[in-house]
Amino acid sequence: MTAWLIRHAESVANSGGATDHPVTIPLTERGRAQADHLAAALPGPPALIVTSGYLRTKQTAAPTRDRFPDVAHEEWPVQEFSYLASLHGRPTTAAQRRPMVDEYWRRADPHQVDGPDAESFADLLDRARSLLGRLHRRPDAPVAVFTHGVFMRAVLWAHLTEPAEPTPAQMRRFRAFSLAFTVPNTAVVNLRLDGDGGGTFRLGEVPHLPATLITGD
Repeated sequence: MTAWLIRHAESVANSGGATDHPVTIPLTERGRAQADHLAAALPGPPALIVTSGYLRTKQTAAPTRDRFPDVAHEEWPVQEFSYLASLHGRPTTAAQRRPMVDEYWRRADPHQVDGPDAESFADLLDRARSLLGRLHRRPDAPVAVFTHGVFMRAVLWAHLTEPAEPTPAQMRRFRAFSLAFTVPNTAVVNLRLDGDGGGTFRLGEVPHLPATLITGD
């Protein structure tokens, strides 16, 4: 089967704005324009449109849902990796969060949970593998999954590696893998899964966007 893993359009957080909770971050004006370009460029209707529970994926998917009103929409647990819950509830920018992000990955504790709204690195990989299993069980028709940058990288990592109890070394390797390539806003990763658990993917590209609308890393 085929899945289009689509990173959400530019959000207020991506543009450097202050936000206080990952669930409610909206798109910017440029992000809404990116979502419009994406919807217009899709080759045809998917069999299903999936979003996370986060506002920015729903807003990104809205033009696609408008273009294909007969396609069903479902919300799946494909939300972004949220691991700094101690910051929730007070506005911070990505630059202000950077020291805590760097410290989290330096510590490399795959089972650390930073509060009730957070998950561990082990939880992230479990969600990624669950998505792959769910997609494997679907009919051979494309599913458009509007999701998030780190989660997309986790899905690719899960696809490329054997299931194993996560270790600090594995967590550090994943971090290096994540930083080795970019996933621009509204980038589409074409994931083709076969029946025996294998498959191929083509990394995200944004030919649907003019140069002035390309954002994200």
